Amino acid sequence: MPTERALLIRNATILSMDPEIGDLERADLLVDGERIAAVGAGLRPAGPVTEIDATGRIAIPGLVDSHRHMWQAVLRGSAPHHTLADYFRHVLGGLGQQVTPDDVYLGNLLSAYGAMAAGVTTVQDISNVQNTPDHTEAAVAALRESGLRAVFAYGNGMPDGFASDSRLPARVREVRARLLPDDSARVTMALAFESGTDEDERWNWGLARELDVSAARHVVARGPDDRPVSRLADLGVLAPGTTFIHGTGLPAGELRTIADHGGFLSIAPSVELAMGHGYPPFAPAVEAGLRPSLSVDVEVAAAADLFGPMRAAYQSARYAGASCTVRDILEFATVAGARTLGMADRIGSLTPGKQADLVLLRADDPGTAPVYDPYAAVVLGMDTGHVDTVLIAGTPVKQDGRLHAEAGPVVRRAQAVRDRIVKAGQHVPVRAQ
Repeated sequence: MPTERALLIRNATILSMDPEIGDLERADLLVDGERIAAVGAGLRPAGPVTEIDATGRIAIPGLVDSHRHMWQAVLRGSAPHHTLADYFRHVLGGLGQQVTPDDVYLGNLLSAYGAMAAGVTTVQDISNVQNTPDHTEAAVAALRESGLRAVFAYGNGMPDGFASDSRLPARVREVRARLLPDDSARVTMALAFESGTDEDERWNWGLARELDVSAARHVVARGPDDRPVSRLADLGVLAPGTTFIHGTGLPAGELRTIADHGGFLSIAPSVELAMGHGYPPFAPAVEAGLRPSLSVDVEVAAAADLFGPMRAAYQSARYAGASCTVRDILEFATVAGARTLGMADRIGSLTPGKQADLVLLRADDPGTAPVYDPYAAVVLGMDTGHVDTVLIAGTPVKQDGRLHAEAGPVVRRAQAVRDRIVKAGQHVPVRAQ
């Protein structure tokens, strides 16, 4: 019998992303507590339920962003013309050293609200701003307060971008023990580190093994002979479950090494194309046996949703000759994201028994209807304005187009941070040439 919290979503077009359930028209979905209880047509639960009429809506699993620097939401749109080198210099090396713990708290909370409003229910926060222990406390506190499902990937602050010391401090042990010990919690822990000396690599990967957490790292090929992934394999540190970020320029053999070692690839096509990281490697990744996940990356130069990256993924993959369908792209944004973060048993599909992280999208507006292919409607025809209802662990965080969180005070405080930065002359914009 359903609990008092049971919720019945009726008459939706359901894209379950579960091959056994498939796609259903005018079907129902029963949420009981934190979990999906049933999916099918004409469900008749035995006990009392709250009903949502989802006629004209498409139900999808909650979107998963496998790589976002969430603290940068407090700097949103401040670097629209930055190259990657500009970003290292001005954002990481400049503003990243000026932000206070309260700025980081606001950035993480604002990014979480923006994610949930856009149907993103899970984010891996690549938190490269651990300037002090207070910054860490603030970042984790904001994630917990938001209600978002999140992986907090602890990474160094970077005074000089990726040229800084890559060795993580020993205090990550305290973060694991005191702040994030529970791997079943809504907010869990990972480590994020960059390329370093052989000694630094062994230290960082050793910490990940000791703390029993996954690792995330940016990786690009700097030239045709660059083999950054093989180097890790040769050092004996390459661990299964690692999230490799970007992967632009990697030779096919390097991508196969990721796949062969049980790793995953997170691609941020909107930022990679805009900042000049290189061409998003969807075609070679799929050929190497990888199912890449998608990410927003940096909100200083990209929007806080995955609709833009889904379209950029589809366009860049198709242009490069990959036979990616619109269903593949939604898979990258849901199932593949869940696998990347080690949560495939909990989220990523609308499967009974999994956590009820799901999104209802309006498909009956003049810009979307009529719907011939619901996957095409979601991937090619929708944006944040179509996000009607969002559930995380069965709890509505957005309903009837309105976010439940009171975001106004956070927005006003973030605007005050902007005013302070601009007044102090710390914001150095790069103009389009």
